[in-house]
Amino acid sequence: MKESLDFIYKEQKELSNFGGITALLGWDQMTYMPPKGKEDRAEQLSLISRLVHERVTSETIYQHIKKLLEVQSSLTEKDRIVVKKLFHDVEKARKIPSAFVEKMAKTTSLAYTVWQEAREKDKFSLFKPHLENIIELEKQYCDYVKLPGHPYNSLLDDYEEGMTVDVLRKEFTVLRKQLVEVLQKITASKMYEKQHPVRLTFDAVQQKQLCDILLSRLNLPLDRARLDVSTHPFTTSLGDDDVRFTTNYEREGFLFSFFSTMHEAGHALYELGILKGEYKDTVISDAPSLGIHESQSRFWENMIARSKPFWMYFTSVFQRITPDVCRDMDFENWYQSVNQVMPSLIRVEADELTYCLHVILRFELELDLLDEKITVAELPGCWNQKITDFLGIRPKTDRDGVLQDMHWSGGEFGYFPTYAIGTIYASQLFMQFSKEHQTSQDEISQGNFTEILHWLSKHVYQYGSLMTADEIIKRTCGEGLNSKVFIKYLKEKYNPLYNI
Repeated sequence: MKESLDFIYKEQKELSNFGGITALLGWDQMTYMPPKGKEDRAEQLSLISRLVHERVTSETIYQHIKKLLEVQSSLTEKDRIVVKKLFHDVEKARKIPSAFVEKMAKTTSLAYTVWQEAREKDKFSLFKPHLENIIELEKQYCDYVKLPGHPYNSLLDDYEEGMTVDVLRKEFTVLRKQLVEVLQKITASKMYEKQHPVRLTFDAVQQKQLCDILLSRLNLPLDRARLDVSTHPFTTSLGDDDVRFTTNYEREGFLFSFFSTMHEAGHALYELGILKGEYKDTVISDAPSLGIHESQSRFWENMIARSKPFWMYFTSVFQRITPDVCRDMDFENWYQSVNQVMPSLIRVEADELTYCLHVILRFELELDLLDEKITVAELPGCWNQKITDFLGIRPKTDRDGVLQDMHWSGGEFGYFPTYAIGTIYASQLFMQFSKEHQTSQDEISQGNFTEILHWLSKHVYQYGSLMTADEIIKRTCGEGLNSKVFIKYLKEKYNPLYNI
């Protein structure tokens, strides 16, 4: 028994190190890698992906896990938990051939650089053959894993364990209808007719100063994390004390860098605070789902950074850093400005109300592609029609439409729904936190977020993967995924803002 335990913990430690190496290569590719390095980087990532997969699926580790399962009654609680989770992950991984993993890694690494070029040139035809190859690989993956129900369940399970197409179709159908209804009421209001886009402009130096102040108020330890710049903001963990996250100071959109920094900082805080201790370098010291991960970023970005008390504090910060730009902005102006409902073509620039409609659009298109209801060649047109139906606006370019996200270039089908799941979870967590800490608004208005961090650590961070996302939300909020809570939150916030 001791030999098997020693082996599985040694393997998890080394696999964790491989994960850090892979994350570093990916971070470099999306930040500072020279463009012509793409071929070598694809080979490097492909090699590591194959080596990791071979280690995870080896007969040796599988036999050690099976031995431990046979004597699990003799194991400590910690060892039982680790073995059970590891068995689940290894069983699933063993369904996938190593050659397939290597091929997928190489295909997506090359596709990412082509996506960048296609986006810059606004030329979908460049990316089209790569996306077609990726979709075929996704179908093969579904055939290998073969979870019950719709093939897409096998993709979704990688990001949100236990979630299914049937559940999401039901939840998203209701959510889409309610979001459109709220949006229509707002766009029909007199307040909406009178509003104008906020025209404040901050240079890159000012944006960076504001983001640095934001991170200092969050007490994000910059000896364990760093902020850089990338085309598409993201967060990745290279190790327990090395989390990288990015923003973009050149993107158009009101305060894009400020809110994207807050969003990614939410991810970074979770990565830095997630369960370690005796579970360090095991499958338990990880997020149980991307939905939970996204709940942390959406919680900070929307429920906190778009709240009235937040701007009671940050109004003076903006006046100090950008006095000429913000001379006439009081906190009421700021609160109304950062919460303007204004349908956008770009998901990452979408307002809080319409954001999930962007996610539902992508979910429906992914299903249609896998079900062969549409082809990749038809994708730009289908995208444009759906966003017109959802939001009443239509892209003039593919850069503002089907080419705006990097996710499909990385083969991340099944990922997008977690953004909506996380947004709903965030509203549930915020409602529960507000019930338990009724003085929290006073603390936020003073730029003090300590109580929030302590609460999230106790109710989310500390669990790691000891439970599923659904179990964490049920334990903390008394119920699982419930979009009605999110709609209630939106109505309570936006009805007064638009006098409806």
